[in-house]
Amino acid sequence: MERERHVPVLLQDAIHFLNVRWGGTYADATLGLAGHSTAIARLLGPGGTLIAFDRDPEAMKLATERIDALREELGPQMPRVILHDTEFSETGRLIEPRSLDGLLADFGASSLHFDEAHRGFSFQAEGPLDMRMNPRVGTTAAQVVNQFGEKQLADLIYEFGEERRSRRIARAIVRARPISTTAQLARVVSAAAPAMKSERIHPATRTFQALRIYVNQELGQIEALMQEAPALLKPGGRLVVISFHSLEDRIAKDALREGGREGIYEVLTRKPVTAGPEETDRNPRARSAKLRAAERN
Repeated sequence: MERERHVPVLLQDAIHFLNVRWGGTYADATLGLAGHSTAIARLLGPGGTLIAFDRDPEAMKLATERIDALREELGPQMPRVILHDTEFSETGRLIEPRSLDGLLADFGASSLHFDEAHRGFSFQAEGPLDMRMNPRVGTTAAQVVNQFGEKQLADLIYEFGEERRSRRIARAIVRARPISTTAQLARVVSAAAPAMKSERIHPATRTFQALRIYVNQELGQIEALMQEAPALLKPGGRLVVISFHSLEDRIAKDALREGGREGIYEVLTRKPVTAGPEETDRNPRARSAKLRAAERN
C-alpha cells in the first residue's frame, strides 16, 4: 500500500537536471520510498552505481523491497545499488571524494511519515507525539513539549516554524501539560492561535513543523550535506536539491549562490523550479516543492 501511495515530487525535473548518464555513479541522499532512486536506477545500466541514504528503518525496509522488485524486473541491466541506513550528513564519510556524477536530495518528509498515525508527525490523526525519522534514537516531540521551558518552546516554534504567535502557543502548551498525542497538541495550539482568514493552512501546521525540524535536527543535516557536496562531485557532476519550506530553501539557495560566486558551481536554476498544475492536482504535496540545481566546475 505504501509503495502504491508514494508519489515522488518533481521527478521528471530532478532526472532532467541530474543529467543521468548510462554507467554513471549517483547518490540519492534521501531514499524515502525509493521513487527517485528507482527512476535513476533504470537509466544507469549494469555499469552504473546508485548510492542511497535513509535513517528511517521503516522507509529503508519498504525501499529495499521496491529496489528488489526492480532488480527482478531489470535482471542483468540492474546497476549496483548500495544502501546506507544512516542520515545523509554522513555522505562525506561514506562516499569517495570526486566520485559522483550526480547527487540528489529531497528534503521533505516522506508520505510514510505523515500518513502513518503511529509515527506522530501529523495533526490530522490521533497518534503518539514522536516525530523521529529514526525512532531508534534521539528526543521525541513529547519530551520537547512536556519538558522544555516556556521561553525555549516559544523560541523553537518561532525559529523553526516561523510562527508569529509562538509565545501565545508556548504559554498554552505549558498550561495544558502533560500532552501525549498529536490530536491533543493540535487542539491546544488551535485554541491558543485560531486560524486566520488570510491563511488556508491548519493553525497547528507551523508548530508541528517546528517540532519535527528540531527533533530531527533537519537544518543541521542540510547544512552538512551542502558543505560536503562539492567535494563529492566530479567536475561536471550535478547537484539537485528539493526543498519544501523557506528554511530549507534558504540554506540551499545560499549554498549554491556562494558556490557560484567562488567558481565552484555553475548554477543551472536562476529561479527555483516548481510543480505545474497537472502534478499538483495529482500530488497536492508538490505545491510547496522548489528544485534548485547546479553543476560542479
